[in-house]
Amino acid sequence: MSEKRERLGRAAFRLFRAIPTRWADNDAYGHVNNVVYYAWFDTAVNAWLVEGGFLDIAGSAVVGLVVETSCSYFESVAFPETVEVGLGIERLGNSSVTYRIGIFREGGERAAAQGHFTHVYVDRATQRPVPIPADLRDALRNLAGSNRPA
Repeated sequence: MSEKRERLGRAAFRLFRAIPTRWADNDAYGHVNNVVYYAWFDTAVNAWLVEGGFLDIAGSAVVGLVVETSCSYFESVAFPETVEVGLGIERLGNSSVTYRIGIFREGGERAAAQGHFTHVYVDRATQRPVPIPADLRDALRNLAGSNRPA
């Protein structure tokens, strides 16, 4: 059995995105189902990429493919709450990046859930790994900043 991760605070993240929960997000137990957290991870990362001009969903020659995700849960979230998804960088490699992601209750100081999401950048046509494009690498370095677990 793996050890539980230390519950992170807001200082471990550089950027936040508010996402409202939906009625359909709740499961039979009355809280947001675990699969929804992964959709929030995907939304936070890809919205940042699209808004920054680093990803054209239909046309980018280089794309990030998800190769690993994980999530640790600390407390339940339920509709009709709005969550704040924190984004940071755990590791920046040559062709991969691992994002640190936290799910916070609106205004919460500690993550209700947290995890990571790893993209490997590939040539869309060949599906072979390629170096992260320079402009994206610069933005990822900025997103990494000095965010450390807190």
